[in-house]
Amino acid sequence: MSEFYKYHGLGNDYLVIDPAKLDLNLCAESVRLICDRNYGIGSDGILHGPIMAEDGSMALRIFNSDGSEAEKSGNGVRIFARYLVEAGYVTSPDFALNTKGGQVSIHLDAPDGSLVTVGMGRLTFDAEEIPVKGPKREVLLEPLEVNDRVIKICAVSIGNPHCVVVSDDIDRRLALELGPLIEEHSLFPNRTNVQFMKILDRENIQIEIWERGVGYTLASGTSSCAAAGVAYRLGYCDGNIRVHMPGGKLEISISAGFSVEMRGTVSAVFQGNFAEEMKKQISR
Repeated sequence: MSEFYKYHGLGNDYLVIDPAKLDLNLCAESVRLICDRNYGIGSDGILHGPIMAEDGSMALRIFNSDGSEAEKSGNGVRIFARYLVEAGYVTSPDFALNTKGGQVSIHLDAPDGSLVTVGMGRLTFDAEEIPVKGPKREVLLEPLEVNDRVIKICAVSIGNPHCVVVSDDIDRRLALELGPLIEEHSLFPNRTNVQFMKILDRENIQIEIWERGVGYTLASGTSSCAAAGVAYRLGYCDGNIRVHMPGGKLEISISAGFSVEMRGTVSAVFQGNFAEEMKKQISR
């Protein structure tokens, strides 16, 4: 029986560790070691579950590669949905999952879980809910000084915090330069995910991503939802938006009240077992 399962959603890779198959104390140190691409298996994070409640509902915990715990992950949820299908936990094409960032609804567009639509919940631009320091307000196109330059930011939450920077010129270099400074900025008490967004037309946007607790990533589901929500809120795009990222694209639909659906693929990579030497290190 395998002890871990690796998948990716558009290059954003996660390990699934099922507590029913391997009992691990996933402390920050062990998560960092497992996710390390030189000393461990290597991944952007770990999905730990399913955690079964007495009422039959399922939950998962989501860990970033730095050992911190994330409230929600769009790619992570899609990946976990595929694992649940392959492991035989679900047989219906429609089911729900609980995360720290709220419940999400799952629809399997492909029976094997390789294409998944997720009802991600509701976007909010309210500073108190995100959270962002300062007075109660919607955080839209506010000036922020980072690295001796002033940029305009929009802050939004889909169960986890995001900061979107709209620009006509985005690339990996910009994300690497400004992403960590914005993530750790004192304006964001829980730190923040960061997206650099370029508007392509009314149905397409492009983003570069600096993910909180992970770093530069090829794709992100919640980042796609956040950036699409900002593009829609500012009137740049209509409600159905394709989000283009280095790893591929996701389809985002935004309805009344800023409820968001995300549709995208999931790819299986491999499964395996920890060496006994590794188990001793991660069980300390």
